[in-house]
Amino acid sequence: MLSAGLPQGTVPKLERPGPLRERVYEALLELITTRALSPGQHLVESELAGHLGVSRQPVREALQRLNTEGWVDLRPAQGAFVHEPTEEEADQLLSVRTLLEAEAARLAAAHSGRPGIEALEELCSKGEQAVAADDVDLAVATNAAFHAKVMELAGNVVLSELAGQVDRRVRWYYTPVARQRGTQSWIEHRELIAAIASRDEQRATEIMRAHTEHTRQTYHRREKD
Repeated sequence: MLSAGLPQGTVPKLERPGPLRERVYEALLELITTRALSPGQHLVESELAGHLGVSRQPVREALQRLNTEGWVDLRPAQGAFVHEPTEEEADQLLSVRTLLEAEAARLAAAHSGRPGIEALEELCSKGEQAVAADDVDLAVATNAAFHAKVMELAGNVVLSELAGQVDRRVRWYYTPVARQRGTQSWIEHRELIAAIASRDEQRATEIMRAHTEHTRQTYHRREKD
């Protein structure tokens, strides 16, 4: 294993066609979001370039962009490191997420039809299966897809755009507590689906608010590595 911390085969080589700079940025951001590159980890340009099958230049440009966005810390004479979020940073973002998603749940209850409900049920079943199989990566991805679907059903473009701005960081904070949240998270999702299906806006709002607050609280109680 290289010091960049990625097992062989974890990252596919990037294809050359297309905007390489953007593809390298997206690949590194995904690795950070999923914690394949963990907070505090030293990022060596040459090793990352080797993993991705590219030169060091697009990696350097991607790291500079990720530094600007707060995902990477560039330290003089030391190099690049994955940002280590403070408890305050996490708390602020997850609190904002609660506000956005509670409103999305209310709007989804007001507007959703049977196809939307069925889509949520399908995602919920997939998430429950992932938890049963102890597939954390799939559980995290499916959780994100479930919440994105609720946001889509809300039908508010501005709300969706705001949620999209925090989605990646929500995944980043959710990954280390996904196993702790486990089955309970999907029980809460089932309750939310029932409220949306019955068009109970108040109940849907309350469930989503409690659901996202449980995740925020679990994050603060998580076992630190």
